[in-house]
Amino acid sequence: MFRWITISLLTITVIGLGAFGYKEHQEKTAVLLQAENSYQRAFHELTSDVDTLHDKIGATLAMNSRKQLSPQLAEIWRITSEASSDVGQLPLTLLPFNKTEQFLYDIGDFAYNTAIRDLDDEPLTEKEVAGLEELYKQSGDIRNELRKVQNVVLKDNLRWMDVELALATKDETADNTIINGFKTVEKSMDGFQQTNMETGMSSSPEKQDFSHLGGEKISEKEAINIAKEWFGDVDDSKFTVTQSGKGADVPTVTASYNEDGKNGYMDMSRQGGYPFMIMINRDIKEAEIGLSEAASKAESYVDKLNLDNMQLVESSQYDKVGVFRFVYVKDDIRYYPNSVQVKVALDNGGLLGLEAIEYFSHPDDNVNKEPGMSETEAKEMVNPGLEIQDNHLAVIEDEGGEPTLCFEFLTTKGDETYRIFINADNGNEEKVETMRTSEQKFDA
Repeated sequence: MFRWITISLLTITVIGLGAFGYKEHQEKTAVLLQAENSYQRAFHELTSDVDTLHDKIGATLAMNSRKQLSPQLAEIWRITSEASSDVGQLPLTLLPFNKTEQFLYDIGDFAYNTAIRDLDDEPLTEKEVAGLEELYKQSGDIRNELRKVQNVVLKDNLRWMDVELALATKDETADNTIINGFKTVEKSMDGFQQTNMETGMSSSPEKQDFSHLGGEKISEKEAINIAKEWFGDVDDSKFTVTQSGKGADVPTVTASYNEDGKNGYMDMSRQGGYPFMIMINRDIKEAEIGLSEAASKAESYVDKLNLDNMQLVESSQYDKVGVFRFVYVKDDIRYYPNSVQVKVALDNGGLLGLEAIEYFSHPDDNVNKEPGMSETEAKEMVNPGLEIQDNHLAVIEDEGGEPTLCFEFLTTKGDETYRIFINADNGNEEKVETMRTSEQKFDA
């Protein structure tokens, strides 16, 4: 009798462990499938956008009507923005792709600045037309290379998760068809850089400046210790540590782990180990704390970065997660480029995410701090249908990435809240943001 009871208990235990293992496997597979689908979507949209971009530039060269030229250039600027966003969603952080990103920036920057100017008074110059012809040729080369990669991806059913793994592990034996294809795209840009400079089509985007960050280069062991300060008690053997590839704008170290249904990812500077980005994925239980308590938790995580004079300027709730934005304040001026965003779980106040790279990449406050108009004059520039609740002086980045002093007005209309930025020198409306109600909940 005892023997049968023992056998029954062992059988139930084995079945239970099997079911648990199967469920865990299913959950991991679902996460990987979702990531793979996101990568595939971004890649195919990038290919489509570059294809459309090539056609649009060609149509621009064929136009003779200035009335049609401005909206066409505005459309080119929109497409390049989407293409740049697609590139940012691909797992290429360990693969230098700077020249191609520069190419997209060059087109977008030229198209935007040309679209907003009066082409009747300032028509396209011969030099600009020559530059457009070069960009047309470049976009055609990129289109052809991306189409080759796309055909292979579809034909052989290649997975982007394998690309990410090959880049992270530097696996030379893996099928690197996609990686080689993107390297070919990048190499095809070599011959065009000098031409773009000569035609005035190349204008470098604002470089993130990390030269002010002190400290020595950190070792793998030091990177793990820094990560553990944020992730808690995780065994060293659970961590995977990788470094950014050659050509990256700023050398970084990534520490990640997966343990007991919880995984974490952290990007930090190789110089000094400054935290740039932290992500923690785990099951979140029912909310036990409100946004006010969660905001205090978020503030403590910002304090952990050893940053001074940070002020909470925005909070919102997405289901069981609170999201908080902090900006640097000096002399009663808010510096929005120097911002930190924090995600907090509302079940126990634990950290779910932190982005501080924007703060660390803006080392100074080099901007004119004396407004060219009064606060009263700036208020007159705000839509009279809005009710002004609060105001501050603030620095934001304009469309060209330049720091700009503004009057910031927090306004309401009915149940909606808006943040309006009025240029403190010329009264232009630089930016309008819709503020989400703090306690409003959204599906995750």
